[in-house]
Amino acid sequence: MKPRILGAISAIALSTAFASTASAADCGNVSIAEMNWASAELMANVDAIILEAGFGCNVTLVPGATETTFASMSERGQPDVAPELWINAVRVALDNAKAEGSLHSLNDAPITGLGEGWWVTPAFHAEHPELDTVEKLLQRPDLFPHPEDPSVGAFHGCPAGWGCQLVNANLFRAFEMEELGWRLIDPGSAAGLDASMARAAERDAPWFGYYWNPTAMIGRYNMVMLPFEAEWAGDDNWNNCIALSEQDCLDPQPTSWTVSEVETVVTTRFLEVGGPAAEYFERRVFPGDAMNAMLVFMNENQATGEDAAFEFLMNHEDIWSEWVPAEVADRVRAAL
Repeated sequence: MKPRILGAISAIALSTAFASTASAADCGNVSIAEMNWASAELMANVDAIILEAGFGCNVTLVPGATETTFASMSERGQPDVAPELWINAVRVALDNAKAEGSLHSLNDAPITGLGEGWWVTPAFHAEHPELDTVEKLLQRPDLFPHPEDPSVGAFHGCPAGWGCQLVNANLFRAFEMEELGWRLIDPGSAAGLDASMARAAERDAPWFGYYWNPTAMIGRYNMVMLPFEAEWAGDDNWNNCIALSEQDCLDPQPTSWTVSEVETVVTTRFLEVGGPAAEYFERRVFPGDAMNAMLVFMNENQATGEDAAFEFLMNHEDIWSEWVPAEVADRVRAAL
């Protein structure tokens, strides 16, 4: 576990917090999962600063990841808060925990504009506004010449070993992209995928492939995600075919991408003792464009989640001040 250290800043803020109705006696000790990706690191640190400076909580940050954090919360009741839990990977078990009353979702949309899908560069989108869906674009492989064989179109999938590699490969078959003149590129690594997008975006060249949001890459290059015309073909098609290996998905059907869902999940203990701090999580929503801008900041400055949290709080008061009562915002502002 990594304790929050705000030093003199925290001491100043807490000296006023103890005199308020939102005192440490109301909130007490709170453990927050600091997941191992940039947006989750930022959120955890913003939450820690606001809970400590604004509500008088004593916050500990706990390293985490989606499945390990969920398992710990479900089995041991710790940590108290998972700020950015991508629930698709733990949906059934989370639904059971909610039904049993051990875990609770305080916010089912803590970040706007998130999701996975197929993207193009903004320059391409501006030049070809008529190709505004995946299916329309699939008819024009000639606009995305493959670097090794310009006679076919290049679609950039996921590196081998990633779960999205299977999804993209099966959707490639479902939409009969090879027959339409496309070839699926394995970028080899996350760095390879990022490099291919960066080269195209910086040269205003065409690029078509998989990525997800929020990320620094999407924020830096203002990539455009195309919608699918195909309707959602059902959980069975996705979970029992699209998301599996090719040999286990003999007949993939065209479908839109599964909806990516993120929730802020807390334990029953926190719900009982958190007091007004629990209401903060219900109101705390990061706009997607602001989140992406912060991820770019983190990437370009090699900033930690804590560095980025202070940057966010100092420069986006218009956003975070809406999440808390005025007196709490005053205490956070004074602590900065």
